[in-house]
Amino acid sequence: MTKNKISSILVNEAATSEARELMNFLAERYGTGVLSGQQDYGNLNWINENTGRKPAVIGFDLMEYSPSRTERGAISQEIRDAIAWHRQGGIVTLCWHWNAPTNLIDEPGKEWWRGFYTDATTYDLASALAHPESEEYTLLIRDMDAIAVHLQELKDAGVPVLFRPLHEAEGGWFWWGAKGPEPAKQLYRLLYDRLVNKYDLGNLIWMWNSEKPEWYPGDDVVDIVSVDVYPEAGDHSPLAERYENLRTLVNDRKIIALAENGSIPDPKQMKERGVHWSWFCTWTGGFLRDGNHNTVAYLKEVYNSEEVITLDQLPKWSWR
Repeated sequence: MTKNKISSILVNEAATSEARELMNFLAERYGTGVLSGQQDYGNLNWINENTGRKPAVIGFDLMEYSPSRTERGAISQEIRDAIAWHRQGGIVTLCWHWNAPTNLIDEPGKEWWRGFYTDATTYDLASALAHPESEEYTLLIRDMDAIAVHLQELKDAGVPVLFRPLHEAEGGWFWWGAKGPEPAKQLYRLLYDRLVNKYDLGNLIWMWNSEKPEWYPGDDVVDIVSVDVYPEAGDHSPLAERYENLRTLVNDRKIIALAENGSIPDPKQMKERGVHWSWFCTWTGGFLRDGNHNTVAYLKEVYNSEEVITLDQLPKWSWR
C-alpha cells in the first residue's frame, strides 16, 4: 500500500469542515492501525466492562425511520444516540436497512418489518426507476426525503457521518440489489444527487459496500469502499483476499473498510500481511457476545492491542 496515493479529498466539494476533518484523520492514519468498531450503541457499556476500552466507531441504522415502518408505528432513538456518541468524541457510521417504499407482502415469514429483504416485498426497483411518473418512483423519492430530515439533524449537531447506503447490494437479498447492478448503481447516484444537491448534506462521507467492479457506481460519488464479511465463528484471519479485491477496484486510491464483520480479524496478522482495513465494525447480538465468534479474552486482546485504535486514542476534534 502506497499511503500517499490515498485520497483524503471528499467527493462532495461542499463537505462540512467536520467531514473534512474526519476524512483527513482516516487518511492520515490509514495503514498505521485499525480503528475498533461496533454496531449498536447499546453494546458500548458491555464492551467497556469486558475490555476496559470503548470502540472508536459505532454503527447506527436508519431502518426504523423508513416511511413504510413509521406508518406502522416504528420509532427510533438512533439519531439521538448518534449525537450522544459524537459528543463523546466517537465516530458515527450509518447504514440503512431501507424498508421497501411499498408492496410489502406482510404475511407470516414475510412480515412488514422484514420489508428490506427481497423475499418480503414485490417492489421492483428497475421498474420504478424506468417509470419516474409511477407511484413506486414517487414513494422512492418520498423515502429519501424522509431520511434527509434525520441526516439534517446530524448535520445541525455537527456530526460527520460515514454513510453506507444500499449495503450488500451485490448479494441480492435486499430489494435494492435484487434487480442487478444497473438499478442499484442508478439508485445510489440518485440518492447521492438528492442528499448532496437538493438537501446540501455535506456532513456525509459516502461509502460503497460491494467489491465487484460491475456494481461500482463510480469514483465521483464514493469516498470509501468497504465490504461486509462474516467468517466462520472464531476465524480471525485478516480477510486478505476481500481486502485485495477492494484495493484493485479503486486502484489503491481510496480508503478501505471492513464495514461489518462477525469474528474480528487478528490485528497482528493484518499487519504481517499488509491488510489495512481502516476500521472493523462487529455486528451486534451473538457475533459480539456468544463467545464463539469472539471470546471475551480475544476481545480484550484486540481492544488493548497496539495495532488497534480505541475511543480514548482518537484526536481532540475541533468540535469538542
